[in-house]
Formats: sequence, C-alpha cells, structure tokens
Amino acid sequence: MLPLILASSSPYRRELLSRLNIEFSCYSPDIDESRLPDETPVDLVKRLALEKAQALSSAQPQHLIIGSDQVAVLDQQVLGKPHSMDRAFSQLSAASGKSVTFLTGLALLNSATGQHQVDCVPFTVHFRTLSAEQIQRYLEVEQPLDCAGSFKAEGLGVSLFRSTEGTDANSLIGLPLIRLVDMLHNEGWQIP
Repeated sequence: MLPLILASSSPYRRELLSRLNIEFSCYSPDIDESRLPDETPVDLVKRLALEKAQALSSAQPQHLIIGSDQVAVLDQQVLGKPHSMDRAFSQLSAASGKSVTFLTGLALLNSATGQHQVDCVPFTVHFRTLSAEQIQRYLEVEQPLDCAGSFKAEGLGVSLFRSTEGTDANSLIGLPLIRLVDMLHNEGWQIP
C-alpha cells in the first residue's frame, strides 16, 4: 500500500482523518482557490480538492494524496471563510432561519499512476432563527473566522441548528470519511 498524505493545513481535517486510526502525513498545498467564471459550487469544490492533491504529487510521487475543499451555499450564493468578525456576523445573520448546504469536495490521487477519484458530498444545515445577541455571543466564544459559513460544527455551532440532513456528518467539518473509506478501499486499503 502506498503511504497516505493529507493535502491540508486544516487541524479539523487532520483530527477527522486520525479517527480512522491509519498513518498519514500532512502537507499544505499552495494553490489559487479563486472561483472560475460560471463555475458551479459543486465543480469548484471538486476542482479545488483535486488541485490540492495534484499540488503535492510531484514532490510525493509514490503516495495516495487526499485533497478536500468546502464551501457553504445559501440562496445560491457561495459563503467562504469569513476572515473577519463583521463578515462572520453577516453570514450567520443571513443564514438565520434558513438552510445552508455545505459542499465538500474530496479527491484521492494516486501519485504513482496519476489515477484519481473525485466526489462532492453535500450536507445541509437548517438554522434556528437567531437573534443578533445569540450570533454575537457565539462569535465571541468560537471565533470561527477560518470556517466556511462562519461556524464550527464540532463546537458550539450545533447550538445554531434546528436540524441537519446528509449521509456523513463528518463532511460538515470538512472531510467526508465514509466516502474517503470507499476511495481508499478502491486503492487496496483495508479499513479497519
């Protein structure tokens, strides 16, 4: 079996992958994550997941490389990482009482053969109706400035939800483990 690499600097993805109890290394890919003109959100996350894996392939030629990318979609608009408290407040205010679909692109690249598998795993969150005070308190506690849609599902973010729907709750945090296990099985890995 080829050694495994996670093409990500995300501590959330690293923690998720460690749940599978397998050995892996992490390297941060350096790619342009800009959306292409007329690119759908699904196409965007699938392309970026594969590009992240491909960015490491020449330096890691005998590996399986996992790439992942996520966006949140509200009313047909892509919500990225807010990077500021004002933008986080705006994103959560817009999501109040509505549904946000998180699209997580996942790629597994065999850098020895160039073969790859790519998929997009959706997960929908139905938000409670939130007051400005609730949003402000949440932002002060969690500081979710590096999270698509401005919330951390692994923390207090769940207090913002009315309900969720999807096949893999891990995709909400940024790495759909159920689909990843399928991809790894296709490459000869046995988990467990």
